[in-house]
Amino acid sequence: MNKKNNHIHVVECPRDAMQGWTHFIPTASKIEYLNALLQVGFNTLDFGSFVSAKAIPQMADTKQVIEAVDLAATNTKLLAIVANTRGAADACQYKAISYLGFPFSVSPTFQQRNTNSSIDASLERVKEIQELCVKPVW
Repeated sequence: MNKKNNHIHVVECPRDAMQGWTHFIPTASKIEYLNALLQVGFNTLDFGSFVSAKAIPQMADTKQVIEAVDLAATNTKLLAIVANTRGAADACQYKAISYLGFPFSVSPTFQQRNTNSSIDASLERVKEIQELCVKPVW
């Protein structure tokens, strides 16, 4: 709970569930589903990720999805997951994205498997991603 204004912020994360599916969910289906979720009133919607299509094939269409979701009648903010500076730079091109998430783990083994980097290298990546986030791109 945010003590400053006594509000609870609800984050919906369909991205996590979608990326686990073994068959590719058609882009149009993702857009339709995300547009429905945008009307619910979540504070934040974790909608996609800018990561390697080889690593997470289900998210290969995130650029097409972000360009097609309808944000006209919602206050919901969008969050995208990134695992490196390339993904962060891609995500920063979209004004509709308010937040970037980085998959950080306390387990060195999981961190290596998830982001192909050590915890120390991931700390440096997060610093580089932060620099991209505060640098205006438009």
